[in-house]
Amino acid sequence: MSITTKSKEQTGGGAFRKGTNMIAVGSGKGGVGKTWFSITLAHALTKMGKKVLLFDGDLGLANVDVQLGLMPKRDLNDVIRGRLSLDKVIQPYEEGGFDIIAGRSGQASLSALPSQRLALLRDQLLEVAEQYDVVITDLGAGVDRTVRMLSATSTRTLLITTDEPTSLTDAYAFIKLGNAAGMSKNVSIVVNMASSITDGEKTYKTLLKACENFLRLKPPLAGMVRNDPKVKDCIRAQTPILIRSPNAQAAGEVEEIAEDIWQVIRTAQKKAAAG
Repeated sequence: MSITTKSKEQTGGGAFRKGTNMIAVGSGKGGVGKTWFSITLAHALTKMGKKVLLFDGDLGLANVDVQLGLMPKRDLNDVIRGRLSLDKVIQPYEEGGFDIIAGRSGQASLSALPSQRLALLRDQLLEVAEQYDVVITDLGAGVDRTVRMLSATSTRTLLITTDEPTSLTDAYAFIKLGNAAGMSKNVSIVVNMASSITDGEKTYKTLLKACENFLRLKPPLAGMVRNDPKVKDCIRAQTPILIRSPNAQAAGEVEEIAEDIWQVIRTAQKKAAAG
């Protein structure tokens, strides 16, 4: 049985519940490997013996199911339309040993949910999270209202960036808007597709300097994942890297991040339990 503690915090003047076992994965822009990272992180935590749910929170441009080669019979659209509750659309991904809640690609209208419907979805996700050790939410790219709410519900948001100037600019915008909503303490940086450790550190320091100079913030580095040709191979094969190429460099680097994330969750749970 998982140990899940929910706490109440403030963002933008309103109260919300936070799932201490919930981790969000976001990015300022698309094309930085966010969904691949979410899948690999969920798989890595599963291999650590944790019960994991991967929630495709990219409302409108969902692609977790595409990368896993799945054709789900039920998805988030059934919940949005009121046909099913969130727990009824959970499906096992047997090859990876974790569960998923699939989104619905091509339904752009889902990204503009009314606040009440979005809050209901968030509350259902918090309830479902009680049955798991870890819930990974693959957020939509950008910083819209849906992304901010799902990020705020998580105990930590891993912000994926690369060395591309547009990626860094958009990552900074994500942090800036999150800071305005009172979520700055929850964001950590993951540098993806780094050509080397040195270049990855340079990318992080560039983002860190902007945050320090203009926001007076120091978002920590959660880890780096170096550029690995086996990642593209696995995505083309619609197979997780920890199945197709478990000894790949990128796979090992995500596994290291997963170990740290589990400690983040345990610390958050202990703090919440202590009041």
